[in-house]
Amino acid sequence: MLDWDAYALRIGVHGRTSMAQLHRAHVASIPFENLDPHRGVPVSLQLPELERKLVTERRGGYCFEQNLLFKAALEQLGARVELMLARVRLGAPPGVIRPRSHLVLQVHAEGARWHADVGFGNGTLLEPIPFGPGEVHDQSGWRFRVVEDGPELVLQAADGSEWTDLYGFVDRPVPMVDLETSNWFTCTHPRSPFVTGLIVSTQRQDGRRLLLSDWDGLTLTEETPTHRTVTPITPDSACGVSCLTETAGSRAPPTASPRSRLRPVRVPSRTRPPLRDAQGGAEAGGFGGFV
Repeated sequence: MLDWDAYALRIGVHGRTSMAQLHRAHVASIPFENLDPHRGVPVSLQLPELERKLVTERRGGYCFEQNLLFKAALEQLGARVELMLARVRLGAPPGVIRPRSHLVLQVHAEGARWHADVGFGNGTLLEPIPFGPGEVHDQSGWRFRVVEDGPELVLQAADGSEWTDLYGFVDRPVPMVDLETSNWFTCTHPRSPFVTGLIVSTQRQDGRRLLLSDWDGLTLTEETPTHRTVTPITPDSACGVSCLTETAGSRAPPTASPRSRLRPVRVPSRTRPPLRDAQGGAEAGGFGGFV
């Protein structure tokens, strides 16, 4: 059973809280990161290990770790939670079918079904949304919606005047063994971007997003719904552990520390390049699983 007091302290909640408040607090407090797979350390999905890493050690994690920890918190509050696996669509070439490598939660609570996801990296939901297709949801300036595409429900995010597919999934719960298989593939396969590349990201309560990644050259990105600041990082001067700890809020292992010089560049949202394939670049979108 989850140590509720330690988890609540980790995400900064006190007393009775709504599911929306809990979701937003988790997203704003626990960064998304792949430092263990990137260092060759397999990721455990056992609850005691998740608590040790994300709560006690104040680390971050990727989708399987994040959403399983959040599931344990929701269940402790009396919710019923079902696991669903999604295919990441962000940046996928037309006709390409990716593996089901992103964990999504269907939550039965507060008299309704909810779509919860604290683990899609820099583009994750800030709060749960009603499960299934429906209206547009504005969350601190970021807009989301769910549409149907054949048998799949597809979460989309607004990118200017366009809508971009983030991931699609079938409304069918999966057993834990399926998560274990997807997780092992994601954190150990030699071509997995979570093995070959570095990603650390977080979101603030006000919706501001921060991203450190080397998927398209080592950069530090700060984004709001209207602007993006991209800071290239070069290896000829020191940024050190502070790039991971102070900027993204992750207590990082020393071996994962980049060294750099920071040169900010301001990019207005109306001229932003389109969201890119997570295998070939790290624009400030979502990063759920092996794509």
